Amino acid sequence: KQFLVGFAAETEELVQNAMQKVREKNLDMIVANPIGKAGSGFGTDTNEVLFLFPDGKSSSYPLMLKEDVAGLILDTILSRKKGKKGRQ
Repeated sequence: KQFLVGFAAETEELVQNAMQKVREKNLDMIVANPIGKAGSGFGTDTNEVLFLFPDGKSSSYPLMLKEDVAGLILDTILSRKKGKKGRQ
C-alpha cells in the first residue's frame, strides 16, 4: 500500500528527465521543478512544480511557497491512493 514519490530538480528537459526517473524507479508520482527559473529551486522559499504520473497525466503549479507545495503533494498522494482503492 505504498505510494512512491520522487523528486527531480532539473535545469534542462524537465519532463523527459523526470519521466525517465518515474520509469526507472517505478514511482507513483514525481515532483519536478525547473531549478533554472527565478524563485524556483534551492535557496528560495518558493517553487514552481510539475507533478508527473506513470499514466502520462500531469499537473503543473505556478510559483508558490514551498509550504504550499508540500500541502499539494500530500493532497495529491491522498487523492491518488483513494482512487486506487476504488479501482481494486
